Amino acid sequence: MKNAPAPLLDLILHWSAPAQTALWRCRAVFHHVAARNALGTLDETLKWGQPSWRPKRPRTGSTLRADWRPDAPERLTLFVDCKTDLAARMADLYPDLPANDGRRAIALNLNDPLPEQPIAHLAQMTFTYHLNSTAPA
Repeated sequence: MKNAPAPLLDLILHWSAPAQTALWRCRAVFHHVAARNALGTLDETLKWGQPSWRPKRPRTGSTLRADWRPDAPERLTLFVDCKTDLAARMADLYPDLPANDGRRAIALNLNDPLPEQPIAHLAQMTFTYHLNSTAPA
């Protein structure tokens, strides 16, 4: 919660306790990945009413969003830009993740331990997407 923007804090207060815990752990992973990869500060905002993170430096990476809904209380969903191949790559690399549509959404089961290593890998691929010469234009 340290240094989180007020709109994010206000939104997360309405989430279940397990969803809040998972979101804060994901957020810590995102910031750690940005620091480890010397990406600078992450822009942390709400996009489409969802917490989102993206490197502030232009043409570095893509946006990673998270969402929780009361109608699926056991899931925290991470979203990537549907114009990227990030979800498809994650499906190939981590076929044991509970749900991945291969396009933009990767759902995490809040009843299971948080898969921090795959989340860190997703964040690293997302936040450096435009630095990767193999990324589509």
